[in-house]
Amino acid sequence: MSVDVNSERGRMVAVYRRFAASYAGGGSPEYERIALGVAQDERLLDLVVGLPAGNKRQPNLLLGAVRFLGGPTDSFEGFAGWVVEHWEQVRGVVLERMTQTNEVRRCATLLPVLASLEGPLALVEVGASAGLCLYPDRYRYSYDGGAPIGAVESPVLLECATRGAVPVPERVPRVVWRAGVDLNPLDAGSEADVRWLESLVWPGHTRQARVERLRAAASVAAAEPPLLVRGNLLEALPGLVAQAPRDATLVVFHSAVAAYLSVQERERLEQMMGGLPGHWVCNEGGRVFPHWEGVRAPEPTDFTLAVDGRVVAYTGEHGQSLTWR
Repeated sequence: MSVDVNSERGRMVAVYRRFAASYAGGGSPEYERIALGVAQDERLLDLVVGLPAGNKRQPNLLLGAVRFLGGPTDSFEGFAGWVVEHWEQVRGVVLERMTQTNEVRRCATLLPVLASLEGPLALVEVGASAGLCLYPDRYRYSYDGGAPIGAVESPVLLECATRGAVPVPERVPRVVWRAGVDLNPLDAGSEADVRWLESLVWPGHTRQARVERLRAAASVAAAEPPLLVRGNLLEALPGLVAQAPRDATLVVFHSAVAAYLSVQERERLEQMMGGLPGHWVCNEGGRVFPHWEGVRAPEPTDFTLAVDGRVVAYTGEHGQSLTWR
């Protein structure tokens, strides 16, 4: 085996161990076991290294592809044997699909910011996936177990725990236009696309609730599909923004998207947002824009919520909590 392949295998060992320790550990014991197993299995490491470098080697993508195809994830032994036997199918899904978890509960952490802006709003989501987070006005919300606010007829209830002086709104904002850009937009009305999103939800004690929320939100989006554009965000965003109605307040937002950009691409995004009208709402990990004041969240797994480059809060990665700064 060549030195280059050995080097790539070593990189994947580190990636899967980091995934197990930082992401799966404590949240999904099944994925923690599998990730640690992959890091020690030369057969699987060689299969992963045979995939295109970059995002196609992500643990989330491999695990999601196996779940999408109905493979086992309850034990590493069953997972490993199934993957080796069905590798061509798994590889096909990995090459076709992307990791693009559309966690609708994040709307609960975005709502206090959106409701504070002068409406009506025109929303543009970067990395929109199926666009489920483009409907903050169509969901119900309960903060700290309080009485729900929002659309009473909505099949989606988003619950969120708060800390600090969170400006919990009395009503949801009025949204008159909604659009998004994604490298691979998904259709909320497509059974296969929704099933792919379900496959990306990790196993664990919260999985069933997350899947039920996802399905309910998909029904909302499918009833009135948003404008979704396929393309690179840095190239497609200006043209999409230009289509927004002029009599509405433009809000460009994203969650867990900029982390996939290079440092240079993040700099370009920040410069671009500084030149666009309206507001920029950024919900990302603390390492994405490290030069912002107060960017590092108290909890290492939390995201940092910023409006126009100013950090206002810290949010649970799945929208389960909101801590005001």
